[in-house]
Amino acid sequence: MRHSILVTLCLGSALFVSACGGRSDEAEVERALKEVNVIDESNLSDIMLTVADPNEAVAYFRKSVAADPSRIDLQRGLATSLIRAKKPAQAAPVWAKIAEMPEATHDDRMGLADALLRAGDWDGAEEQLNKIPPNVETYRRFRLEAMIADGNKQWQKADSFYQTAAGLTTKPAGVLNNWGYSKLTRGDYAGAEKLFADALTHDSGLFTAKNNLTLARGAQRKYELPVVPMTQIERAQLLHTLGLAAVKQGDVTTGRGLLTEAVDTHPQHFDVAARALAALESNVAN
Repeated sequence: MRHSILVTLCLGSALFVSACGGRSDEAEVERALKEVNVIDESNLSDIMLTVADPNEAVAYFRKSVAADPSRIDLQRGLATSLIRAKKPAQAAPVWAKIAEMPEATHDDRMGLADALLRAGDWDGAEEQLNKIPPNVETYRRFRLEAMIADGNKQWQKADSFYQTAAGLTTKPAGVLNNWGYSKLTRGDYAGAEKLFADALTHDSGLFTAKNNLTLARGAQRKYELPVVPMTQIERAQLLHTLGLAAVKQGDVTTGRGLLTEAVDTHPQHFDVAARALAALESNVAN
């Protein structure tokens, strides 16, 4: 409703100038229409970057960039949409172009580093981060530095960067989950369990952290599900994860029981768990 009123006012102003006569009437109308179009385009871009299908957003921004490649906001929209569409290898060259534009910011170079990391180019990502002045101390910078340190197995640096990143955001669940996974890969299962549980205190719906928490507990032979909010489907999935962890630990009987419970718990047919259970029983029989 407010948008409609704004359009009416803009057009009304232009027509009023025209009616009052004589000074570049057509130019004034064109200017007013252009302002309305900018408002419409801005709203559409916001929608494309948030709720639109990622592939539709990519198509929209590709077309927009082709029409006006000098617009850095449209280039950013394309790069961001490609990341949302899980196409980091295509996003990286777009971010590289953005990073060299006159209006580029340090955050744009971080966008490039992030895309390179997602595409598996760890050295390239580290090179881009090194181009950012050390006094740029943001959540995004420290999260990326932590991931780079992880990849280089520089555990002390990684822990320091993760801790700093977690303190620089009001929504630390994601970085705490990443830190926990780092601990998990190092074999620090108790440390990982603590971090995953901490992540869930900030975002109780983060299923990745629930699954990782279950893995960390299973690695310690804790075969009870963690006490966290979960749906029936999530419960079945976590039982499946715990069952596989038990089998990996050599606790086959426990694993079979957990997989059976996973199949029985799921409200639909739980094909993955059913196949794992059938394979386990076949191996035991043989």
